[in-house]
Amino acid sequence: MLSDTKLVRISRTIGKDQVVDELILSFTHDIEIPAMIPGISPTRKYVELPLVVVMKFKGNKIAHEHIYWDQASLLVQIGLLDNNNELPIIGIEQSKKLQELALST
Repeated sequence: MLSDTKLVRISRTIGKDQVVDELILSFTHDIEIPAMIPGISPTRKYVELPLVVVMKFKGNKIAHEHIYWDQASLLVQIGLLDNNNELPIIGIEQSKKLQELALST
């Protein structure tokens, strides 16, 4: 786990057997993260990334968990993808806007 990992919940939707969370994950890329960016050495860059987590339950057990994020935004924030305004990619501004919208509702 990254040393300064922080999760902020933006919203939660609860169904009969499923929960969907909208989160902001923030961290400094100070260790390798095989699940998100395998083989990439730490860049020491700060990242804020919106996540969506879908958890399905069968009885009182987790049947599955799916986690979605914008990989292009992650790569821009750690400096591995140069957006140079030609690609429709939003970096850290994406999580800032999501947080702003959540506060205004």
